[in-house]
Amino acid sequence: MSRAPNTKSGGILSPAEQARRILAVANFLREITEWGWSDAPARQLLFRSDIPRLPRPLPRYLPPDSDRMLAHALLESSNRLVADALLLQRACGLRIGELLDLEMDCVHQLSGNGAWLKVPLGKMKTERMVPLDDDSVALLDRIIATRSPGQAITHPVSGKPVQFLFTHHGTRLHVGCVRSELDRAAASAGLGHVTTHQLRHTYATALINAGVTLQALMSLLGHVSAEMSLRYASLFDSTVRTEYERALDLAKTRIGTTTGAGRTLLPITAVTGGNWRGTPTIKSRLAGGYCLRAPAQEACPYANICEHCPSFRTENSNLPVLQAQRKDAALLAQDARGRGWDSEARRHQALVKQLDLLIEETGTA
Repeated sequence: MSRAPNTKSGGILSPAEQARRILAVANFLREITEWGWSDAPARQLLFRSDIPRLPRPLPRYLPPDSDRMLAHALLESSNRLVADALLLQRACGLRIGELLDLEMDCVHQLSGNGAWLKVPLGKMKTERMVPLDDDSVALLDRIIATRSPGQAITHPVSGKPVQFLFTHHGTRLHVGCVRSELDRAAASAGLGHVTTHQLRHTYATALINAGVTLQALMSLLGHVSAEMSLRYASLFDSTVRTEYERALDLAKTRIGTTTGAGRTLLPITAVTGGNWRGTPTIKSRLAGGYCLRAPAQEACPYANICEHCPSFRTENSNLPVLQAQRKDAALLAQDARGRGWDSEARRHQALVKQLDLLIEETGTA
């Protein structure tokens, strides 16, 4: 089987195709044994080890910048109904078939529990409810206003007449039409080839980054097994990140050589080139020095905690230190704003205000 030729591509069969063929033979042998065929094998002939291991790539999501650029291109599209269908797919993590199977009564408003989207039977043959935020509700309102109303269309599975959400001039939107609009928007945004399923991957990845639980992710995506959702959990494993940051902190404290008097760290000028305020790090000005942290470590929860403590006291002789610290804090707030670190900028600005109070109290004491 591993050397069997692929008559379509001219190469050999892929591992996935090999696995399908081996499983088909294994199922055939198992079933004829269950049916009691006289010529069924007397023992098992195929085992799990005979099935080739398949590659398990991580879900292909869109990075945040690409996600924003694609959303902007879709919002600027003149093909409003199809573009909004793609925006809805991204907002709710739908499969393309589930998206196009949505019906007019898919939105359910629950008293005290907000709006929910009823996702029809899809790949897993199960229905589910997905919560909607205000933006998604507004998007659905726009879709309803844009679509072309018409007579009910026969559902291809149930055979019943249904008012589908995505209809245009009496016909349902076609998968090819949706993919063409996605290709156009991706090209307009300067991105490479993007698939509709990547929008679902992006939705799931954003939830994982926000700390959603595995059980909630399974429910939102309509997965029937935890293994399906664990692929997303492995993208950004918080345990791995915590261990990495712990090790990074420990490694940084061990930079340099050790002398008889204790550990000697690299001088600040060697790390920063002499300009500690201009480094692309999270910085704090302390009374006796400086603190530099990599952005991956995030801000220190104890930075400048003393200055904000109600038990903190100072005196007139410390005015030059407080004034120098205030000057540095103002520069650090400006630097953080320039880098887009809004929370870090607010932290420095809060320190500036606190130092103003301390300087005023110390100067009048």
